[in-house]
This record gives sequence, C-alpha cells and structure tokens, in this order.
Amino acid sequence: MAMQTWWIYVTAVFLIAGTPGPNMLHVMVQSIHHGPRRALFSMAGLMSAVLLCLLASAAGLGALLKASPALYEVLRYAGVAYLVWLGIKAWRAPVGGAARDPHTRRSARALYATGLATGLSNPKLIIFAAALFPQFIDMERPFWLQLAVLVASFVAIEALWYGVYALGGRSLAGWLAPANRQKLFNRATGVMFIGFGGALLGSRA
Repeated sequence: MAMQTWWIYVTAVFLIAGTPGPNMLHVMVQSIHHGPRRALFSMAGLMSAVLLCLLASAAGLGALLKASPALYEVLRYAGVAYLVWLGIKAWRAPVGGAARDPHTRRSARALYATGLATGLSNPKLIIFAAALFPQFIDMERPFWLQLAVLVASFVAIEALWYGVYALGGRSLAGWLAPANRQKLFNRATGVMFIGFGGALLGSRA
C-alpha cells in the first residue's frame, strides 16, 4: 500500500468516524454521567466491538453476511432492539439528586459491557469494513501487514474521536446541572438513540 493511498484512507476514516452516531453519543453520555475517566471503560467496550467487527470482516464474516440475508436480518433486528432499549432507558433516566446518587454508580464491568453491546449493535460495520478494506489493499504486497496497518489506523482515529466526544461531555456536565436541563438532555438522547435504531431498521446492506 502506497503512502498516498494510506493518506486517502486515513482522511476517509477520520471523516466517517467523527460523524455523530451511536458510539460517539454513548461516549458523550457516559462522560456526562460518570466523568471522562470512568467513561474510559465504556470506550474500551466500544473499541473492543470495533476490533471484533474489523477482524470478523477480515476473516470473511462480511462475505457470509452478504451471502446470508437471513442471518444479517437477525443481527440487524437485534441491533435495532438494543438501540431502541437504550433510547427508552435514556428517556427514563433519573435527574437531579437521583442521578448523582453514589449507590447508583455503575461498575467498570457494567460500563464496559454496555459499551461492547452498543458497539456490536450495528452489524453494518462488518459490511462497511469488508467493502472499504479491499479498496486500499495492494494484492501484490503482503496482505496481513497491510490489513494490520488499516486496522491500527482505524482504531487510532476512532480513539481520537472518543476523546473529543468525552471532553465534550465533560464540558456539558456543568451546564446540565439543573434538573430541567438534565431531563431535556435525557429526552433528546433517548430520541437520538431511537432514531439511530430506526435508521438501522430502514437501511439495507
């Protein structure tokens, strides 16, 4: 893979990864509720999901999902259901003192698991990687080395954007101190998660 080709790939992934979506919204929400440091556990879960999807695509799962519409539909509907559930949960989240109750503090394992489930809720990432990677791989050069570069670049860019959204969440935390603003934010977040689920439901591989 030529350096020019790699730069094109990095630019494309930078723009795509920075687009607001379920992962970035999840990072921002967790940063607001738990702070940027504890949001790292959520980021780790999301990143694990990204890595699993990218590696699954490299292993041929993307081709399998394309060849088996029924399997893809099962995964897609499961992802839709999870995003809608996240939306309902966000809509009904407590505000004011209840939201800050130390007894409701979530464990690192729970934050990681929720991030992982959120990241895995969209099977289109596997299809996306299966379609994207071949455009930048030179078959006359070592395949696995090029794939490692592409995956590492993707992960680094994704992590950068996680940091940006987490810091954005920290900045919003103070503004959201009043209960009425918390409630408005929770409702807006719930609508966005449900909207992402609806967009996934209406999409086609």
